[in-house]
Amino acid sequence: MKKISYLFAILIFTSCQKENIDEIPSYLKINDIILDEGNITSNITDAWVYIDDQLQGVYELPAEFPVLNKGMQSIRVKAGIKANGIASSRIAYPFYSSYYIDTNLVPNNTTSITPVVEFNREEEDIFVEDFEGIGINLDSDSLSFTTENSGQNKYGKITLTDSMYISEITTDELFNLPQAGAPVILELDYKNNTQFLVGVYVNYPQSVVQKDLLWITPKEDWNKIYINLTTTISEGINATSFKVFVGMKRDFDLEQNELYFDNLKVVY
Repeated sequence: MKKISYLFAILIFTSCQKENIDEIPSYLKINDIILDEGNITSNITDAWVYIDDQLQGVYELPAEFPVLNKGMQSIRVKAGIKANGIASSRIAYPFYSSYYIDTNLVPNNTTSITPVVEFNREEEDIFVEDFEGIGINLDSDSLSFTTENSGQNKYGKITLTDSMYISEITTDELFNLPQAGAPVILELDYKNNTQFLVGVYVNYPQSVVQKDLLWITPKEDWNKIYINLTTTISEGINATSFKVFVGMKRDFDLEQNELYFDNLKVVY
């Protein structure tokens, strides 16, 4: 009887040891995701991590997190952004490539990776105004719009004083934008001391409809935002073209209102 109890205890102990080993996690560490596109700016905030094509989770960067997988694993990382600058609207950015790596995950050890992604759209799928070329692909309704040169790069600027109460710039007409839910994103670098509005003019054969999309709050330093145009473009059935606009009104609590912007890009 004692022998049977002793053997039973050994089996339980061995089983518990195996379960404990199986439950010891490995760890992945991702401090940053790099966009390998020269001087093109990005604002990648999250890592969407897949192991063997199964979503492990979405992690705000920098991140270190446990995974129960071990041994050689196929890992895929997608770059995540905050759509419209809203923390609750995180998406994997559809126009950045995925990063792939096969790596050995060891229980109780940390594996650090630095994913590198690329922009995966063709030039004909992009409207860009970065103020670096000859001429400008923007229209302005007032003298409040100028361009400036910091010595390193050029950018656009809107300034409103007491004699200028409102200003708006628009892109050239955008034709053949995809619909039926296909993603269309506006990228914009900016800094500003008062809020400004981003929206879309939907041009129909007999009318123009203004769609106000997002008021953007002041930022002292340069920031990048990704604005989701998908729903607005898809709803514009029978529209002949679209224009993206940026508008600002005078805030008389300030001596003057300023908006700096650069790298305005519509990607689809």
